[in-house]
Amino acid sequence: MIRIQATLAVAVGCLATACGTAAAPQPGRQAQTPQGTPPAQPSSASSPASSPTPSPEPTSASPAPTRTGPPKFSAKVSKVTRDQVRYSWRPGCPVPLENLRLITMTYWGFDDKPHTGRMVVNKDATDAIVTVFGRLYGWRWPIYKMELVDAYKGDDFDSIDADNTSAFNCRPATGSSNWSQHAYGRAVDLNPRENPYLSSNGTVAHKNARKFAKRPVDAPGVINPGDRVVLAFKREGWEWGGYWTGIKDYQHFSEGGN
Repeated sequence: MIRIQATLAVAVGCLATACGTAAAPQPGRQAQTPQGTPPAQPSSASSPASSPTPSPEPTSASPAPTRTGPPKFSAKVSKVTRDQVRYSWRPGCPVPLENLRLITMTYWGFDDKPHTGRMVVNKDATDAIVTVFGRLYGWRWPIYKMELVDAYKGDDFDSIDADNTSAFNCRPATGSSNWSQHAYGRAVDLNPRENPYLSSNGTVAHKNARKFAKRPVDAPGVINPGDRVVLAFKREGWEWGGYWTGIKDYQHFSEGGN
């Protein structure tokens, strides 16, 4: 009887050992893991220190995209030298040389691009001219060419034939012995091919301008009655020659309308 109880005690002890918590591993021996289970990774506290992943170097912010477009209208007013008006001014003209000013300004071309042109006017007319041509540029209203009439040796016919927009020229009015407003620097001829001078019988002296003799005309650079070009000059006190009776001077704007 005593032997049977001892045997049962041993069996119970073995069963408790097998079914209970596994004994801690002996020093120097690695704990066994179930087959197929990867060993646990060492914690950061026990693993060797590893260098952190470097952060990307800060870069300067990319510039914001900018709109590309034509340059803004600009106009520079300067005194006129004798060499600049070698052909268009002479002693005896109704305006002294010191009362003339050269305007170097941007204008919108027939090629749909900005250009720089030059024009000589009376010093009292600079503000009005800069204001009007600034508006024309803002509208991208096209001008074929803008040179001093001296590029044509002061010849008004040749300047007009070249479709040149100009102002000062010491000459008499067409068909008159009196001074033109151009001789005072207070008149502008704008795109003279597209806006020709018509005599009282309706003829046009320049052959390349004859197709533009009637108004209204829907074409680039043409001035029609009541359009914004006429109104822009009118705001500055300049009148259009297209409103004259008898002759019509569609290219011509002058202070006071003369």
